[in-house]
Amino acid sequence: MKSLILSTFTAAAMLIGSPALAQKKYDPGASDTEVKVGNFVPYSGPASAYGIVGQTLAAYTKMVNEKGGINGRKINLVSYDDAYSPPKAVEQTRKLVESDEVLFMYQTLGTPSNSAILKYMNSRKVPQLMVSSGGTKFGDHKEYPWTMPFNSPYQAEGRIYAAYILKNHPNAKIAVLYPNDDYGKDIYKGIRDGLAARTSMIVKELTYETSDPTIDSQMVALKGSGADMFLNLTTPKFAAMAIRKLGELKWKPVHILNNVSASTGAVIKPAGYDNAQDAITATYVKDPTDPQFKNDPAIKEWEAFVDKYMAGGDKTNSLILYAYAAAQVMEQIVKQAGDNLTRANIMKQAENLKDLKIGALMNGIVMNTSPTDHYPIEQMQLMRFKGERWEMFGELLEGKLTD
Repeated sequence: MKSLILSTFTAAAMLIGSPALAQKKYDPGASDTEVKVGNFVPYSGPASAYGIVGQTLAAYTKMVNEKGGINGRKINLVSYDDAYSPPKAVEQTRKLVESDEVLFMYQTLGTPSNSAILKYMNSRKVPQLMVSSGGTKFGDHKEYPWTMPFNSPYQAEGRIYAAYILKNHPNAKIAVLYPNDDYGKDIYKGIRDGLAARTSMIVKELTYETSDPTIDSQMVALKGSGADMFLNLTTPKFAAMAIRKLGELKWKPVHILNNVSASTGAVIKPAGYDNAQDAITATYVKDPTDPQFKNDPAIKEWEAFVDKYMAGGDKTNSLILYAYAAAQVMEQIVKQAGDNLTRANIMKQAENLKDLKIGALMNGIVMNTSPTDHYPIEQMQLMRFKGERWEMFGELLEGKLTD
């Protein structure tokens, strides 16, 4: 009898002390069978071109789940429409955190919308990961330790353009168009900081509201300023309008187009290829229309994904490739978390990306993070639009945010 009791006690102790059982820790949104992830993107409204990002995340999630999930758990992606409206984003975020009880938020899109939920997410200590925005503040690890962006910082991108201007067009007369929101002000600050003592090169700057039906009057005024360089710091819908208007006005300035609107399929094709010739942009995601990537293993893998999970998807739309890359990072973070699916550990894993290579990113770019570095991507490649596609030139550049 004593032997039986001892054996039973020993077996129970072994079960209790089993590493597999001991390591399983769950917060709301996690269980033995699933990991619930929250997201919002503008499926409607003035920035609905970005809706494809949410569709791609959903398609990638379906693929992952069909392969058995991550560490044996299915990903339950809950994605809502915020219509690119900050008040709507707050409403949807509260629903995701308090009602749907997601483990973390991922790839929530847009600088204004993410700005609106920033303090809420950090006060609730819910990870706001790989934010689909290069808003510089989203990488402020001291002020917002539960937030991390995916995009290269907008101010860094702005500094890269400024460096290009000072080196190649030091006598340019610059006209600027940007949205009157956090995004526009952020990237424009990077440009002004980069120009430093040469901001007098800017001869005209105008803004628009995302609710505006047209930007025709702004474009006419910018041309009338006598500028020979146009900084097109606009979101996709308005970038297409601006590019089309360049053609209508027969205005041919040196044209710098920000990365968020550089999609060949979503922006340039509808605006007219002829109107975008010689435009310059910076990117960190490969261009799926570039012949040099025709046999790239990562691009071929992405094309197979689109064919199977997004039938009819536009393979010239770089936003699909962008979202695919971001989804791969989500998979890596959850994989690293193992059976410790607490919000604190998810955040810890996001801060522990070491030389992570994502095939969809430009060759040479690796992702690194730490508790004191919340900017995973800090390098970009310049490209020029020729014919019906972008052509890379120069080396990888880094726009440092501090001198």
